[in-house]
Amino acid sequence: MNNLILVTDIVEKLILLILLGLSIWSVSIMVDRKRFFALQAKDLKDAPDLRQHLENKNWESIRSWSAAKSQFLAGAMTAALSAPQNSESIDRAVSSFAKSEKRNLEKGLTVLGTLGANAPFIGLFGTVLGIIRSFAYLGSQSGSAAVMSGVSQALYATAVGLFVAIPAVVAYNVFSKKMKDLLVMTDSLKDLYISKIGKP
Repeated sequence: MNNLILVTDIVEKLILLILLGLSIWSVSIMVDRKRFFALQAKDLKDAPDLRQHLENKNWESIRSWSAAKSQFLAGAMTAALSAPQNSESIDRAVSSFAKSEKRNLEKGLTVLGTLGANAPFIGLFGTVLGIIRSFAYLGSQSGSAAVMSGVSQALYATAVGLFVAIPAVVAYNVFSKKMKDLLVMTDSLKDLYISKIGKP
């Protein structure tokens, strides 16, 4: 019985350490993605001006803006301007650029999604082990104080699992939305550009 108590106690503490490490990993991804999408947001602020330049067929202004920037939207516009000036070529050039950059856009999002879905279960596993330890205390007649202490300690694992999961889910949804907005704006500007090149 004492061996069972010892093993469950060690594994539960190991689970808490794992959750702490996952939390640090999650926060580092959030900070990285926040910085990344903050840079993209600066380019997105220029989208109305870009749209106006496209409406006026001011290609040089668009070319100068794209050359001065290094973010996703600027790269997509550079791809569009550099492609043979027909709708199919432009569409394929921008699509190819988006696919090549998609990995960078999605960096870390899979981890956030996985943590959001599974961290509560890791915490729950720690809680189950803690409950098993509490019943082992009962079996060894360690007293109600030891049992209650074991139960309360067991619940920490679930709380820590939720502490890791909830921010990860929120961050995943926020950054996924930002990525979608960026891709939608890119498609919108590409389509407007294609609509303008064939007109005198």
